[in-house]
Amino acid sequence: MTLVAAALRSDNTVRAQVTAAFSANGSLARSVPGFISRPSQAEMAAAVFDAIESGGTLIAEAGTGTGKTFAYLVPALLSGGKVLLSTGTKPLQDQLFRKDLPAVLDALRINAATALLKGRANYVCLHRMGRAEAEGLLPSREDVGHLRSVIRFSASTTTGDRAELADVPENAAIWPVVTSTRDNCLGAECPRFGECFVYKARRDAQAADIVVVNHHLFMADLAFRDDAIRDFLPTVNTVILDEAHQLPAIAADFFGASLSLAQLLEAGRDARALGLARAPDGASWITLTNQFERAIRDMRLALGGVGLAVGSRTPLERIERRSELQPAFDDVDAACVDLARALEVNRGRDAELDLLIARVAELRRELSKWSKELNKSPHRDDDGNTDTDDSPTVRWISVSAHGAQFNQTPLAPGEALARAREAQPQAWVLTSATLTAAGRFDHYLNEVGLEEASTARWDSPFDFPQQALLYLPQSMPSPYDASFAQNVAEAAWPLVRANNGRAFILCTTLRAVDRVADRLRQLMALDDQPLPLLIQGTSTRRALLEAFRSSDNAVLVGSISFWEGIDIRGDALSLVVIDKLPFAPPDDPIVEAKIRYLRKSGRNPFNEYQLPEAIMLMKQGVGRLIRDETDRGVLMILDVRVLTKPYGKVVLSSLPPFSRTRSEAEAVEFLTRRRS
Repeated sequence: MTLVAAALRSDNTVRAQVTAAFSANGSLARSVPGFISRPSQAEMAAAVFDAIESGGTLIAEAGTGTGKTFAYLVPALLSGGKVLLSTGTKPLQDQLFRKDLPAVLDALRINAATALLKGRANYVCLHRMGRAEAEGLLPSREDVGHLRSVIRFSASTTTGDRAELADVPENAAIWPVVTSTRDNCLGAECPRFGECFVYKARRDAQAADIVVVNHHLFMADLAFRDDAIRDFLPTVNTVILDEAHQLPAIAADFFGASLSLAQLLEAGRDARALGLARAPDGASWITLTNQFERAIRDMRLALGGVGLAVGSRTPLERIERRSELQPAFDDVDAACVDLARALEVNRGRDAELDLLIARVAELRRELSKWSKELNKSPHRDDDGNTDTDDSPTVRWISVSAHGAQFNQTPLAPGEALARAREAQPQAWVLTSATLTAAGRFDHYLNEVGLEEASTARWDSPFDFPQQALLYLPQSMPSPYDASFAQNVAEAAWPLVRANNGRAFILCTTLRAVDRVADRLRQLMALDDQPLPLLIQGTSTRRALLEAFRSSDNAVLVGSISFWEGIDIRGDALSLVVIDKLPFAPPDDPIVEAKIRYLRKSGRNPFNEYQLPEAIMLMKQGVGRLIRDETDRGVLMILDVRVLTKPYGKVVLSSLPPFSRTRSEAEAVEFLTRRRS
């Protein structure tokens, strides 16, 4: 037998093992409680195995219930090689590492080394924690109590992962004090580097067979954003990217650039604290940093002075009086120069103080780039739009109550992602439940720059015609009507009342959330049927979801952050109401620039960008309703455009095959029949 034939036989044997694991009497069925054998899951696993063996790129859409996690874990583990698993969020990362991966390893009886790796801000920094304890300068008793909890935790934990410390809230003020960032980490120069939790986690990842990360960490590695400890993700044979629909937006962040007033203020505060503690005789630190902070606050006032309101997101070329910002930039730069000079004089006295030299220099470089852009004269394109250069990027400024962020965002992040992919001699598998519009991958392939990738899709195995009903009301005003949000609440209330809550009402804007919630509260009072009303903005996302799960009749009103990444099964969520098709605002700086860029390229922005993006997000929202074979419920869409606009057919054809009705009575009857 030739070596080639032996290899083919070996590959076929492993491929057979992969598909056999998903059979009704296979290893997963014998080991995983509640496992159901699904042909689509076995087919996806075989496709993943083929991509791994060929070293190619597979983009796979697997509808809810396909079981995509097991479908990529089994072939990845049986193929041998080193595997990097990346998912969308840290909670999903934890679930994959602590639940799904151990279950599959146990079922396949594979003994493999696994590692969980997060960004450094997720790990307690022993050096900074010790410094905070020694200096004793925390502003409140609560902070002191939290510091004591962190100190106790650091003495007993093996990982230093802050997610394991439930006693200290996720948003507690102590965390930035006792964790490090790329800017303030001493790396190998740290006196406690040998016992550093970040270093240990990265060392474990280098040695592991399977490493679980999140997309932000993965993209940071591709973009070479981490300078203190290079090459922190190991070299692997296979990369699997779950929740891959998030990649284009994350890539745009990491392959772009940003500068915030908060970064500048933080650098000034660090200079003051470190200067006074480590080199008190080295400079007039308080005077210098007060001058620095005053210049930054004056810049914030200048932004308001040229018409940038709180909450605005404005492209640079749309700021008519932007030249008036130049004095504020000059003043901040001058304050940076004075601060940099003082730091340079004290070079060598303290390692953390020395870090600030490079940090302030980098901030000055970013300020200089923006200062130059302020002085560019925009020219008009053929459509009368301003256009500052021919490169596919947009510069824009977002303003908050006390701060601002200066952003440069690539309009074609897929180009950078494709270059990074070409440099990686490994298999890539990208998967999600929502990668297509009307069954086509065209938009997604273009966004990630991987047009030559293989694609495959599997519909959800759920019986949607029996399990769910799509209700499109008979009469609703235009989504642009001033009273639309009030009408949403009034149209949804009969179903919410009949279902005794157990509902998500998903809105496309935060303003709509408040208006819908206010009207719902009034309707509950009128009908004397008070239900727990959970409203985005009144608490954290996690707290609202925990409150929803613990209640048996809650109504949650939320915006885009509640459209995806939420798995609530059974009766607890049996009604999902969507107010509008989630088109991105056309005046958003990135959307506006992308539309202009595509139009200049001779393409159709609506069909190739705006509509597919809206459909992919719509599918995420719809996916909250039916999560397993026993779920039943009603999906209510209140946007008349799905019925009156030609593109409405494309939207509806992209959704699961629900039974449909336009009768409120039928929708109510479906819900009450489910409950009985």
